Amino acid sequence: MHRGPLFDEVRAETQKVTATPDPSAGAMGPLSSLKRRVAPNTPSQIVNAVSYLRSDDNHDNPNDIFAGHFLDLFALPAVAQNRRQNAFGTRSQTGRHLSYQRSKRQVNPNTSLIKIDGVDNTEAANFYLGKKVAFVYRAKREVRGSNIRVIWGKVTRPHGNSGVVRAQFRHNLPPKSFGATVRVMLYPSNI
Repeated sequence: MHRGPLFDEVRAETQKVTATPDPSAGAMGPLSSLKRRVAPNTPSQIVNAVSYLRSDDNHDNPNDIFAGHFLDLFALPAVAQNRRQNAFGTRSQTGRHLSYQRSKRQVNPNTSLIKIDGVDNTEAANFYLGKKVAFVYRAKREVRGSNIRVIWGKVTRPHGNSGVVRAQFRHNLPPKSFGATVRVMLYPSNI
């Protein structure tokens, strides 16, 4: 099945992978010229483009960039994430305080359940065993010139098969912290 010249052009550009980016190709590399014509920027635009292609309307308009073409989602550049990187790289990973460890009726506030971003299985969770966890919060009263406080803990073991871990803190986390962000430090490291 022939998918059209635009598809062939996108496929040819994606196969031109060079070790060093071409400065004349723009900030986005070799796909920058095609990105303005084809590639959506956000997931909602991708969904709109796919639903547009699946619609039964006539795509015979010569000005229509999708006329007679197939949109290859794997040829689209990834959506850029605006993450701030410092000079030393990332030293922590973010996570969420889900709850205390509990059964149906009994609650154990000594152990907190943490969902670490990007960790979806037990093997990935095992990397974080023994790592320090910090719950950073603001208090009302200033102590030693700052009202920012930290409760430190460490990851003790995985919890279930979905990448959730158990952590124990020096002082139990308050229930107000359910759903709050915690920082899982990448130290102490055994790499």
